[in-house]
Amino acid sequence: MRELLAPRSIALIGASGDPARLTARAQLYLRKHGYTGALYPVNPRLPEVLGERAYASLADVPGEVDFAYVLLGTEQVEAQIAAIAAKRIPVACILADGFAEAGEEGQARQARLIATARDAGVRLLGPNSMGIINLAERTACSVNAALEAGTIPAGRLALVSQSGSMLGAIMSRGAARGMGFSHLIATGNEADLTAGEIAAMLVDDPGVDAVMLFLEAIREPRHYAHAAWKAHRAGKPIIAFKLGRSPYGAELATSHTGALAGSDAAAEAFFRAQGILRATMLESFLELPALVLGRKPLPRPHRAVSVMTTTGGGGAMAVDALGVAGIEARAPDAHAAAKLHAADMHAHGRLLDMTLAGTKPDRVEAAITALAAAGDTDVIVPVIGSSAQFRPHDAVAGIVRGRDAIRGAKPLAAFLVPQADASLTLLAEAGIPAFRTPESLADAVRAFLDWRAPLAAPHVAAPEVPLPDAPDEADARHLFAALGLPGDAVRFTDAPPEGLRYPVALKILSPDIAHKTDVGGVKLNIPDAATLQREAAAMRARVQQAMPAARITGFLAQPMAKGLAEVILGFRRDPEVGPIVLLGAGGVLAELHRDVAIRLAPLHLDEAREMIAAIRSLRILTGWRGLPRGDVEALAHAVVAVSRLAALDGVREAEINPLMVHEHGVTVADAWIVRA
Repeated sequence: MRELLAPRSIALIGASGDPARLTARAQLYLRKHGYTGALYPVNPRLPEVLGERAYASLADVPGEVDFAYVLLGTEQVEAQIAAIAAKRIPVACILADGFAEAGEEGQARQARLIATARDAGVRLLGPNSMGIINLAERTACSVNAALEAGTIPAGRLALVSQSGSMLGAIMSRGAARGMGFSHLIATGNEADLTAGEIAAMLVDDPGVDAVMLFLEAIREPRHYAHAAWKAHRAGKPIIAFKLGRSPYGAELATSHTGALAGSDAAAEAFFRAQGILRATMLESFLELPALVLGRKPLPRPHRAVSVMTTTGGGGAMAVDALGVAGIEARAPDAHAAAKLHAADMHAHGRLLDMTLAGTKPDRVEAAITALAAAGDTDVIVPVIGSSAQFRPHDAVAGIVRGRDAIRGAKPLAAFLVPQADASLTLLAEAGIPAFRTPESLADAVRAFLDWRAPLAAPHVAAPEVPLPDAPDEADARHLFAALGLPGDAVRFTDAPPEGLRYPVALKILSPDIAHKTDVGGVKLNIPDAATLQREAAAMRARVQQAMPAARITGFLAQPMAKGLAEVILGFRRDPEVGPIVLLGAGGVLAELHRDVAIRLAPLHLDEAREMIAAIRSLRILTGWRGLPRGDVEALAHAVVAVSRLAALDGVREAEINPLMVHEHGVTVADAWIVRA
């Protein structure tokens, strides 16, 4: 940790004597920003680099070195890592690209780097890393051009970014808000050290109050889980902004579950389970620290806020954006209303509109104090109009006084409707989050209310079921039966079995056909055995014509059943975050509805109940408008059962679609598994 975050000696391998070159920047910035440790430029062609003695090779550098920054081209990196290993330097950072992101040759090159480093006990940062900045230690070992600035605001927020260029962008945007950073670290390809592992180190630093993560991918999820547990115990939030929200990456998935549970949905479930706040907007990412510092996750949030405004239109925008994010702007309850009445203020509906009173500090303070008494809201949202632009001290004074009066009972999140830089600065100095758009306000409040303490997964045993290399639906049903979800379908090859309860549904069996309806492999409401035999022969011919290469292993016949609701219940091993379970509106239109909830697997029964409550279309099971109540508890147990597939390494994907929910119990209507 010390050698990475606060090295006392640094070797710059490939340092340039031309100050205009990229490879000269690290040395220039280190000295410019006050680094006082030993600096060793390595350049075989120059005896001196930028006024400091240079060394022809790393072996010529005297004494011990904590940190080596390799500034040479891709083809020269492997030899330098070998030299770093020989000198027993504990940490090496690599600037060059052309490794795992560059195809098979680059992947092989990166694998050799890792092997060499691990054999010698060297930790790697990068490749493709812009380096590290530790403002407390005055260590600016980076080539990021943002370090051209004369001074960089120091603070107590640490930033770890997989994108090196974003270090400067976030640093500059933070500076405009009065934010200062303790550390800024670029992890690049993360061949070895990951953002999660570095986050865990930063949590241990007494000079860090929160860790911010700018992510393109989640590598080694166990590192993030470890960091999140440490952060929760230390009372230091971890805040993530992750790219990759597009659904297109899910197009190649085999099952409905794979298509619905794209990488971003899985990432969302991962952050939630680990207790990591996730912002979806850069603006809210920058303001979230001020909203959550010094706070803990709410155990049972109301998902509601109190809004006071000095502009009706601005207040309405905030209410609308919050509503889109699933957060209700709630009218004052009896306790808050009584305090407002005592202060000669009266709320009408969801807004406490103070347009006529303006931003008189005593009135704003009284309003905030009264709204803090509401027992059914989580956050107070002051919305300030033109006075924020033209009378910043008056506009801000009441908010600050109100915050001090309620002594942190509830967080405040202000929305300034005009462009009001002076007011934004004053609020930042007071540690009150202030938002420039209603959408970023809503995103930050949503992230805060989604925040949970990390939850340890339950320990589950793997079901002892042998799986063929190419399982069909009958094999899938056998597996689900072992998990406690038996079905009443019967397998046959040619002649239908006796004793079936008609009418039945007929389905083709094939390990190659995931979506049977698409190829005519499903027939419903077959009334008798003779019709069943005819339909089976016709179905075989139909499917063989549609998919001549598909292996047909037989048929399934199942008595017709009708549930109060149909759901899709799926399992998947996500390539980034690991096992997940998905629940949503089921049937052939599952991907169209996209009304789903996703959690990490395995999960607890209470989590399964939360998933059911989160799905809009399943409200019908609660006796909505006098309809019969469905067996929600049986559905919750089914979700837990399927989540146990996390313990069975041989399954990559599995799903029941649909799972029918009845007044009593559930029925597996269709099943599918994919081997790992």
